[in-house]
Amino acid sequence: MTTVDGHVRIGDGREVALDAATLVSTMDALGIDRALVAPGERCTAVANREGNELTTRAARESGGRLLAYAVANPWLGKGALDELAKAAEEGAVALAVDPVLQGFDLLDGLLDPLLEFAAERRWLVYVRTGTPPTALPLPLATLARRHASVRFLMGRSGATDFWIDAAPALRHAGNLYADTSYAPWDTVLSEFGRDPEIGTGRCVFCTDSPYTVAKSELARITDWTIGEAERAAVLGGTVLGLLGADQPAKS
Repeated sequence: MTTVDGHVRIGDGREVALDAATLVSTMDALGIDRALVAPGERCTAVANREGNELTTRAARESGGRLLAYAVANPWLGKGALDELAKAAEEGAVALAVDPVLQGFDLLDGLLDPLLEFAAERRWLVYVRTGTPPTALPLPLATLARRHASVRFLMGRSGATDFWIDAAPALRHAGNLYADTSYAPWDTVLSEFGRDPEIGTGRCVFCTDSPYTVAKSELARITDWTIGEAERAAVLGGTVLGLLGADQPAKS
């Protein structure tokens, strides 16, 4: 079984920091094989080139342990697409979006060119949710339906005030997947798992480090009362399929 952390931020943040060496050391201690890494808040919002250089360099130097998210503020227009293209050349494999930090509404059309870029490359798109009014599960589900060829990972699954909208969002868009971070397995995750329109197969293990305790986030999945095949999918199988672009989006 391969364990993959679907979302980590590296570099300096406003209140936390995590460097690649410390991340890999923690992964070794916990038995996490690979992790997708995005840059911190400042680089997500404005210093996109710096952030993409950080994540792609970390990925190259990790011996395959780390995989790079690319970031680009959609307000930059063509410049954002140029930045994503450069990041792709440097090895980025997915797109990370934060509508609050980047200052746009998910449904205002500003992000569409970046999503078209992601669709062409069959990139997974991580979108952080949980902060009103611009980063919520249900608008993300509507966006996902508009871009049916893109696979979306619902970052934080609406945590915490908007967990109630996560399951309806997942039911609304079959190409939307749930991030397990912050979500108690006996309430939120169990609701996903027992819903026939969602299921454990659409849950992706994420720690959201360094904002959480990675050990606790991993324990959330190992303690979850599901079958071992289901657990293997949550811990890595599903996200590896999404990254490999060999699994069609569910309709």
